[in-house]
Amino acid sequence: MPNPKRRHSQQRSAKRRTHYKATADTISVDKVSGETHVRHRAHWSEKKLYYKGKVVMEKPSAK
Repeated sequence: MPNPKRRHSQQRSAKRRTHYKATADTISVDKVSGETHVRHRAHWSEKKLYYKGKVVMEKPSAK
């Protein structure tokens, strides 16, 4: 297995890592419930789980 003969400098590692950037999630407003949510993710609103504007699941009421 090949190994480096000399140590890489900290600057060399930092140069490589400059291209990794954090990106903010895209937020949308649901047409049906009016809630803001992260795109392409299901979200809860009023004990209902919405995805693409449709109710996918409802929470059972606690008795």
